[in-house]
Amino acid sequence: MKISEDPDLQPIIFGLFLSMYLITVLGNLLIILAICSASHLHIPMYFFLSNLSFVDICFTSTTVPKMIVGILTQSRFISYVGCLTQMSLLIIFGCMDDMLLTMMAYDRFVAICHPLHYPVIMSPHICIFLVFACVFLSLLDLQLHTLIVLKFIYFKDVSISNFCCEPAQILNLDCSENFTKNIITYFVGAIFGFFPILIILFSYYKITSSILRVLSSGGKYKAFSTCGSHLSVVCLFYGPSIGIYLGSAIVHSPQKSLVSSVMYTVVTPMLNPFIYSLRNRDIKDALRKLHRRKV
Repeated sequence: MKISEDPDLQPIIFGLFLSMYLITVLGNLLIILAICSASHLHIPMYFFLSNLSFVDICFTSTTVPKMIVGILTQSRFISYVGCLTQMSLLIIFGCMDDMLLTMMAYDRFVAICHPLHYPVIMSPHICIFLVFACVFLSLLDLQLHTLIVLKFIYFKDVSISNFCCEPAQILNLDCSENFTKNIITYFVGAIFGFFPILIILFSYYKITSSILRVLSSGGKYKAFSTCGSHLSVVCLFYGPSIGIYLGSAIVHSPQKSLVSSVMYTVVTPMLNPFIYSLRNRDIKDALRKLHRRKV
């Protein structure tokens, strides 16, 4: 588990990742507190956003603290059990991110394309059910990945060229060309990667069609600004994660895998609070009220 071998860069890397981790945790906690404290934000869109912020905290906490401790102790090794545990947590929270972003796209689709039916389709009970469905699908994804790893990967003491036990990196430890393993891998990737992207793309296609039919420029701007934050996060999350998952299956490049892993496990969770707060007037108002209340 390494980023750089240069000892002179270790303090800089330590400070950089510690700062990014603290910003991620504090930023997402502020989003959660702002949503919980403002009654007018108790709607499906912000319900999913608060869950996304919580998952982002858990997601980045599975990798960065271990890496920071490794820099302090000058130890870059992780046990077999520890690696499997970290991989499992990455899969669960990564898939939760994936599913929640899909649910948020569906929520915007219903709100913009079917506004009259929105209170019924996105009722509180339905929203809670969708979150539990995200948890169930994440656990199913974990089971499928665990099946692949435990059945086809036989190494016990290995070194990986990454700062975390990324599932795609673990799968690359098996050098044999196993047809069954490849079929299961691509099947899992299609279910938990390709189909959510299709849902998001279809939702935004329908959203764009509906927005273009709005006559007032103010209505178009409000609708686009509402969806712009979510679309930005989708691009930041899916770009590196798909690249590392599919790219590792085609051409194994440790350097590119490392950059992609840092992007979607550290950078994206850190940027999410800024994207949603800077582009969202409701969140900014809630944060101001929360600040005044604390003062």
